[in-house]
Amino acid sequence: MSMEAPAENFILAFATRSDFGYAFDMSGRYVVIMAGGRGERFWPQSRLKRPKHLLPIVGDSPMLSQTVARLHGLVPPERVFVITNAEQREAVLESCPALLPEKVIGEPEGRDTAAAVGLAALLVQEEAGDAAFALLPADHVIEDGEGFRSVLGSAFEVAEGSGNLVTIGIKPTFPSTAYGYLCRGKDIEEADGRPVSQVDSFVEKPNFHKAEEYLHAGNYFWNAGMFVWRPSVILSSIREHAPSISCGLDELRERWKSHGQLEEAMSFVYPSLDRISIDFAVMEKAEGVVMLESAFDWDDVGEWPAIARHYPSDQEGNVFKGSGVGVDSIGNLAFSEDGHCIALLGVKDLIVVQSGDATLVCHKEHAQQVKDLARLVSEAHPELG
Repeated sequence: MSMEAPAENFILAFATRSDFGYAFDMSGRYVVIMAGGRGERFWPQSRLKRPKHLLPIVGDSPMLSQTVARLHGLVPPERVFVITNAEQREAVLESCPALLPEKVIGEPEGRDTAAAVGLAALLVQEEAGDAAFALLPADHVIEDGEGFRSVLGSAFEVAEGSGNLVTIGIKPTFPSTAYGYLCRGKDIEEADGRPVSQVDSFVEKPNFHKAEEYLHAGNYFWNAGMFVWRPSVILSSIREHAPSISCGLDELRERWKSHGQLEEAMSFVYPSLDRISIDFAVMEKAEGVVMLESAFDWDDVGEWPAIARHYPSDQEGNVFKGSGVGVDSIGNLAFSEDGHCIALLGVKDLIVVQSGDATLVCHKEHAQQVKDLARLVSEAHPELG
């Protein structure tokens, strides 16, 4: 996919750029949705060409469609970019017909989130100067759309009026070992009556004992991976803390500027970019990181057991998504497609998933290893990946 742009537009845009930034242009706020990855923790339902964000993991519509719909009233569809895998681009457009095709960008290969964040900043910068943009995951469950839009609006206000990197902290409701955490520091200002707090540190996924400590401490929040910033601010931070990626982004921008073909520029530059997350590359090192506490429900449904939080269970704690029945069985999760019936007898705490040409059976305690299993299966049977 190529992204055409008249040469005079590039000349105008780059003439207004100072260092890595542009003159302020607050004519519109933007959202960039990160919709890459394969969702391997949800194998066998999630595959390369049918990943988690294109499936109705929770609810009746694909997770990405829900994310786009949630933006209604925050930004118009023409100010929404989606960065996805090139192999998934057509499926994304089919799933979300309201998106403009030229704003659905297919990466030639995944290089983790630091590269994608830099690309997102370049996309917004080329179109709207230094207008702030929110960076959002494609596959989170949020029922309170109004609360979500309200908090994001406050985050935009902070990002537009400062050089801060703004993130959203989720108040933990249980001692999760599956999420990273933010340690909240002192309050430094308010936005729409909400406190804006320093982030003292990013904390990696803890063990259960630490997670319990964080839950009771009151100043630790789940890191939801939602950010709001101006392009000049995040690109400057990438330049300071991840200079090799910054150099690659410079080259990407110059090739795009010279040839007017984003796809060609990405194909040339992407293989040389470091594969690293934005948290490791920048956020854990940067100064000026602030957070707003969420005022909405949130779940990233990161693995199969999380589905059970969103569906009713029988008297023995079994959850069936699809057709199924359990006898003398306790605490199981069963998922099936196309009327396939899963029958459980005398088993406890299992995950049983039937999807197309593959079936998964594992204990809930091993749910985080499904990703590793999916890779082994894909190596042995590429057609199942």
